[in-house]
Amino acid sequence: MNQDFETLKTKLAAITDLNLAASALGWDQATMLPDLGADQRGRQLATIGRIAHGMLTAKDTGDLISRLSSWANKQPAEDFDAALVREARRLRDLEVEVPSELNSAMSEHYSKMYSAWTTARPRNDFATLKPLLEKSVELSLRFADCFPNLEHPMDSLIQYSDQGVTVRSTRQLFNELRQQLVPLVKSVTSAKQLDGDCLSGEFDELAQLDFCKLVAKQIGYDFQRGRMDLSPHPFMTRLSGGDIRITTRARRDDLTDCLFSVIHEVGHALYELGIDPKLDGNLLAGGVSSGVHESQSRLWENCVGRGKAFWDYFYPVLQNQFPHFKNINQSTFLAAINRVEPGLIRVDADELTYNLHVMIRFDLECQLLEGKLAIRDLPDAWNALYKSDLNLDVPSLKDGCLQDVHWFSGRLGGAFQGYTIGNILSAQFFDAAKAAHPNLDAEFSKGHFATLKSWLNQHVHRWGASLTPDELVKRATGKPMTIEPYMSYLTAKYSRLYSL
Repeated sequence: MNQDFETLKTKLAAITDLNLAASALGWDQATMLPDLGADQRGRQLATIGRIAHGMLTAKDTGDLISRLSSWANKQPAEDFDAALVREARRLRDLEVEVPSELNSAMSEHYSKMYSAWTTARPRNDFATLKPLLEKSVELSLRFADCFPNLEHPMDSLIQYSDQGVTVRSTRQLFNELRQQLVPLVKSVTSAKQLDGDCLSGEFDELAQLDFCKLVAKQIGYDFQRGRMDLSPHPFMTRLSGGDIRITTRARRDDLTDCLFSVIHEVGHALYELGIDPKLDGNLLAGGVSSGVHESQSRLWENCVGRGKAFWDYFYPVLQNQFPHFKNINQSTFLAAINRVEPGLIRVDADELTYNLHVMIRFDLECQLLEGKLAIRDLPDAWNALYKSDLNLDVPSLKDGCLQDVHWFSGRLGGAFQGYTIGNILSAQFFDAAKAAHPNLDAEFSKGHFATLKSWLNQHVHRWGASLTPDELVKRATGKPMTIEPYMSYLTAKYSRLYSL
């Protein structure tokens, strides 16, 4: 058994290295790749994907996993070696169903599509992206056909982001959340609105980046193990345990876009930085699901970064860096960054309406994969849902159905549910941390964030993908995922802000 395990571990480490090399090429594509390099980059990524897929699905890899599975299934959940075998089996069982040429075709298509999107979106150029989106739907359906026993075409895609989650369970979750969320949104939007004018101004982009780096470092991001760059859409990527990178964007007229994007991506990065070093270089060295990963970014961005205690420390620093805020008191600033104002852009959305953006995208993806919606009709369908759900007219495609990078850089379908799961879990994890450490706010107001970071390291981060999402949530919080902490957090916060 020991020799089999060491052989399997070596194979899986090589597969992991290939995947991380692909991530490095993806980071380069999003930050530095010349325009004319896109086609070759797509071919390179497809080649790496084909080799990694072939190694994982090879018969000898399967034989090793089969011989080790009986032993692994008898070990406790926290045994890292056994967890590696279990995760390898889960991933191989998925990948072995997918032809190598399909995986390669998808990698190459989405690499080319991303580059097309970066130039077509600013021009509102749906005509260029329409045939590419149609091919994305075709590829996603071919992918779903590899899993004929699943109930919905998107269920296979979801398993790569949020294992154990299905379209059926997501719809149930969304319905439960919508029943409580929509009345709260209506109450808030019917109340006297908060003023956000204090956020308007001219803010030097380099000064924004300097301030954001200061914030990132203060809350725990290690620049010796990472870096911050610019990209059209902010993201975090793991290249190794010693190389966890984030990107952001800066708008001269909006300081908060850069700021909260950085806090958000630092939340993702802290997860990766906190994974047990014993897992580095294998399949377990990464977040366990998109929902759990998103919980970490939303916890830091919203539960911490939009809270009074956070700004008790950082607001004087902000005022010193940007004279615009010298004569604006902290309470006015806090109200502005927490105001509820339905808008067109998901990543700019306030906490209350954010999930409605997610639900719109999820519904549209389902319709596309069910054959109920054609790509040519996507802009009209998008605009209709924004009118019915958020009472907004969509003036341009770049702020409409072309705004999200997800449909132009990866499989169409199976990712957006993770954002709402992350929102729900952010409050559940934060409640558990506060129960263990009741003085967190007092520490935040002094610029001390190590206690929260350490609690998250211990109960969430260090496990990587060695536990299932459900096991992780139960261990960290003492109960399965529930919307109660999240709705309690939102209700208390916005009832106070809007005097409900």
